[in-house]
Amino acid sequence: MSFLSYVTPSATSPWHTYLSQVDRVLPYLGHLAHWSETLKRPKRALIVDVPIEMDDGSVAHFEGYRVQHNLSRGPGKGGVRYHPDVTLEEVMALSAWMTVKCAAVNLPYGGAKGGIRVDPKTLSQKELERMTRRYTSEIGIIIGPQRDIPAPDVNTNGQIMAWMMDTYSMNTGTTATGVVTGKPLHLGGSLGRVKATGRGVFVTGREAARRIGLNLNGARIAVQGMGNVGSSAAELFIGAGATLVAVQDHTGTLVNPKGFDMANTMAVLKRDGGISGYKDAEKVDNEDFWNVDCDILIPAALEGQITVPRANRIKAKLVLEGANGPTLPEADDVLKERGVLVVPDVICNAGGVTVSYFEWVQDFSSFFWSEDEINVRLDKIMVDALKHIWDTADHHKITLRTATFAVACERILTAREERGLYP
Repeated sequence: MSFLSYVTPSATSPWHTYLSQVDRVLPYLGHLAHWSETLKRPKRALIVDVPIEMDDGSVAHFEGYRVQHNLSRGPGKGGVRYHPDVTLEEVMALSAWMTVKCAAVNLPYGGAKGGIRVDPKTLSQKELERMTRRYTSEIGIIIGPQRDIPAPDVNTNGQIMAWMMDTYSMNTGTTATGVVTGKPLHLGGSLGRVKATGRGVFVTGREAARRIGLNLNGARIAVQGMGNVGSSAAELFIGAGATLVAVQDHTGTLVNPKGFDMANTMAVLKRDGGISGYKDAEKVDNEDFWNVDCDILIPAALEGQITVPRANRIKAKLVLEGANGPTLPEADDVLKERGVLVVPDVICNAGGVTVSYFEWVQDFSSFFWSEDEINVRLDKIMVDALKHIWDTADHHKITLRTATFAVACERILTAREERGLYP
């Protein structure tokens, strides 16, 4: 029995959203649609038990996952998230979006993703290390610098990647810096990696705003999620003259039409781990976030946030998907009908994986670039990729999301066809 038999996606699940997006692109794939079932079936899914000894001497068990969706274009690439709501189905969808994302910006990668169902805030630093190392050992049979390269995601960071790299290296008997990306600089990390995803959101947003005639100087920005992605994007937009008027995270929703002071905002986030302690803004109900008067909305939290009712209330002209899968397919249709332009996750937030690629290349060559070089290369890749996608959208009269899938899936399935089936 296929492991897909155990997945029964609901209409709001990430895997259902991904499958709906694939179905919408099939008419634009020509003869390559013959291979389309490849896109709907992950190549490999690993479920692992992660037992660790807790600080009090007890033994706790956590469930971990690593899914490799498609490896036709190269080794797997994708983050690892620690979250209490992580499921196999979610990780499958995230790995599939990684496949599309890597192909959309033409990186020589396939898509993968990993996760552990845990609330990391309940663990001590030593428990977190033990869990990370055991998880790495369990998935070590399928990862590697030329097989599958993990990276940070929700609730993981450079320290987690350092533990993963060290564990893999200890198990293989050689220092393998290229097994993960998003590492600390002195362990083979890359300059510009921490803010790369947010920079990609800004670059694609800047280009999209220019194309629709929206001046960033004075534009009002609303951001959901103030982690690395949301905060980095907000800083760059403010640097371009925009005003941050609303912020939402797991601690609440704050609104200030006159704008947030970014330095104070970042200080509060660093101090409290959330936005609720920021004083110079009005606290409102979480649902009111979707009613805020703004020009640009950046969902940079978790998937499934923009539902049909919320899509009907959004006042923004431009939605930049910093998160993966934040918009449900039906809500996508509503936004299109209302004339709201959506720059989809599979191109909008591809800055992170692009600089991860730079890090991987630098690790192999043991030659590292300056941050200016990183940012120039990132900007060029993102701008060129978006231009090709925009031209495809104009040619077929389709949304940017369907156009991104059309460009990416053509590349993925061409690779699948040219490689053929073995045996």
